[in-house]
This record gives sequence, C-alpha cells and structure tokens, in this order.
Amino acid sequence: MRATAIGALIALLAGCASKAPPADTVVVLPGPDGRTGTVVVERGGERHVLDQPYASSRAGTPVSQLPASEVRQSFGGTLGALPARPASFVLYFITGTDELTGESKGELPKILGELKGRPVPDVVAIGHTDTVGDAAANDRLSAQRAERVKGFLVDIGIPAERIQTAGRGSRELLVPTARNVDEARNRRVEINVR
Repeated sequence: MRATAIGALIALLAGCASKAPPADTVVVLPGPDGRTGTVVVERGGERHVLDQPYASSRAGTPVSQLPASEVRQSFGGTLGALPARPASFVLYFITGTDELTGESKGELPKILGELKGRPVPDVVAIGHTDTVGDAAANDRLSAQRAERVKGFLVDIGIPAERIQTAGRGSRELLVPTARNVDEARNRRVEINVR
C-alpha cells in the first residue's frame, strides 16, 4: 500500500525533481523490507500493472524496469522530501509497576536513537496492563506507564506537545486471558510515530 502511495506521489511530483522524466511517469518503489505493492495505470484505454520493484509506466512506452540508480537520480529530490515512514515500537514492564523489563531497558536506547533522528515527530504512547488487579488500578497504571515513556522521549528532546499519551488498562489485551492472569506481553506501552 505504501508503495502505491509513493508511486502515485512520484507521478504527481515528477516535475519538481531534477532531471525529471516526463510528468506522466509512474514508478513503483519497494518498501524498506523489500516488498512491493501494486499500482494499476490506465491511460488511453491501455492498462498497465506495475507490481515489481522499480516497474515504470511512461506514456507511449511499454512497462519497463528502471535501474534503481536512475530512479534515485530522477526522483531523489522528491524522495528526500517525503516524511519518514511511520514506525511502531513496544516496551514491556514489570508486573504492577511502571519500570521497564530488563529486555526493554536494553531496547530503549535503540528506540530513542531512531526517534531522536526524526525531525518534529508526532508520537502516541499507549499504556496497557495485564488482567491482574482491579480495573481502576489498571487504568491508572497504564496511564502511568505511558507517561513514563513520554518522559524518556522528552529527555531526548522531543517536545512534550508532540507526544500524546493514553492508558487503556486491561481493555486491549495483546494476549487474551482470563481475569487475574499475569501475562508479560500485555504489560506494555505501544509507541506509534509518524
């Protein structure tokens, strides 16, 4: 889906790029994981399906594969102007506390490093608990966990007003369990960044 949006964006913004190909060029880009979506281009009664990395459709020419270097040269300015891709991270907590598990403490520097490199990110931190304890206490604890993560983000320079927090208590379990079940994967904060 992201490849579809980028392909369409390239077609619309091609006139802005240096050494731009014709304005009606559509190119499909692979995602960071190497996967490629599909774009269907229809012009003048002809239909072109682009579903391979760097597949290109230009008016009056058959579908072709462009070299990655040509795409970078033609669309580098446009691609460089795109915002960073959305990202999601999960941190886990010790039962009944807002203290990170040892494993999450080890992941925290990597997550913070990724976030620090984003200019003016919008961040949502959503806290969760397992089903141990009563609902009101879990609501408070989940909000406290989200605020703790917000503190980490503010400490690295992300403006507090760019970070939204919420606590969901035990209402949105990652691993469905019965009441009063201690499940480590439910004690988490999900960090969504765009």
